Amino acid sequence: MAYGGTKFELRGRVYWPRTPVERLQHFCPRFCPWPDCPAHHAAGRPTGFRRHGSYATRRRPAVPRFRCAACRRIFSRQSFAVSFYLKRPELLLPVAAGLQAGSAQRQIARSLGCAPSTVTRLSARLGRHSLLLLARSLRHLEGRLQEPVVLDHFETFEFTQDFPFGIATPVGRHSWFVYGLDPAPHARSGARSPAQRARLAARPLRPRRGGYVASSSRVLRLLLSLRSVHRPLDLVSDGHPAYDRAVQGCGRPAAVRLHRFPNPPRGPKGAPRSAAAIARDRALFPVDALHALLRHTAAHHRRETIAFGRRLDALMERLFLTVLWRNFVKGRSERRPDLTIPAMRLGLTSERWSWRRVLARRLFPGRENVPPTWRDLYNRNWTTPTLPFNTRHRLHQAY
Repeated sequence: MAYGGTKFELRGRVYWPRTPVERLQHFCPRFCPWPDCPAHHAAGRPTGFRRHGSYATRRRPAVPRFRCAACRRIFSRQSFAVSFYLKRPELLLPVAAGLQAGSAQRQIARSLGCAPSTVTRLSARLGRHSLLLLARSLRHLEGRLQEPVVLDHFETFEFTQDFPFGIATPVGRHSWFVYGLDPAPHARSGARSPAQRARLAARPLRPRRGGYVASSSRVLRLLLSLRSVHRPLDLVSDGHPAYDRAVQGCGRPAAVRLHRFPNPPRGPKGAPRSAAAIARDRALFPVDALHALLRHTAAHHRRETIAFGRRLDALMERLFLTVLWRNFVKGRSERRPDLTIPAMRLGLTSERWSWRRVLARRLFPGRENVPPTWRDLYNRNWTTPTLPFNTRHRLHQAY
């Protein structure tokens, strides 16, 4: 079975093989893995690549090599694997499952017998892979979005509670499919003591990048590129003014129908909910369920946790992994039970995926249509000014 091409992508489904590329005996590349090669963006018949011997490893007796006729570089079948250039590729699956099982990185490292830094690096790789796979999935939804989308921001913080930020989470009203993520750094709110105000004043300034309004506008542009041309986009949200400003500034306010369900004031503890509160909970249930799932399954987002994230980039990488798990791996409901996945409701796949299938192929950022904000997150350009070092993702052939 060859890797790549578009002939498998039929009826809006995402072609994603079940067999990992490392296990393919008859492998033929369809493009060059080097980003600066002219054949890197090619797709179609496997021409211009010739066998160039093989090499053996402890796990594989014969890994085939190929030579590209365009750039004359040599590469192997392993260049198309998610485990590319890993000394312990067997850790990818248990690390992905452990991160979604609510384990912290040091707990996973103790269980697997590796260093915590190994789990950190694998978590970043898994997050980048999930980002690219979600971008590929959205490409198959262009012009097909017809369901209402529920939008709300998930609140968390990076490094310290002095640096809070929200994460826009657009969720399908009927499918529960998470269409993306977008960070929105903002100032700390609420009452602060004099000591807290002095500490906050001593912190370095953090770029806001537009806050809630810019984040909502970016998500709105993404959803408008997916909507069906025959009907407007139905956007369901609470009464946050950022969503109104985003709709007015999108350039096509007539293409968006904003349905507002403001958060009603809380009554006394134990008092019955008002009619407005019931209507709000029903309308925003898909996004509220996602936020509850994040608090439950992600160790760094629990209340009063010591596993909180230190960098915004790392937080977003793990959330992209969670979104991919929610869309393709986890059933919609385990209580009823409903074992269908959100991607099945949209016609992107016909069955649930396993972690082995999710990690069956490597994706390349130059070959995917990645939104600009996601590309900055992929390259780790959203820095945390408090940290002395903010390592970017700049390696030429890295994943």
